[in-house]
Amino acid sequence: MADAVIHIGENSPEYVAYRLLLDVMSAEDTSLHAGGSKRANREYLLTTYRQCLRTVRGIDPAKG
Repeated sequence: MADAVIHIGENSPEYVAYRLLLDVMSAEDTSLHAGGSKRANREYLLTTYRQCLRTVRGIDPAKG
């Protein structure tokens, strides 16, 4: 199957959550690559992105 290209608008909740995810990762010194003191795994990325998206949408990230 060919790779799909997904375009996310700069003001969409998904894009804002992604940018927030990058800020959280930076604050926690976590990286997608070996550069940070901690390397993000799949669970960390998906959980943290979900929390960021819920926050951006005004939903308490601790619930659900």
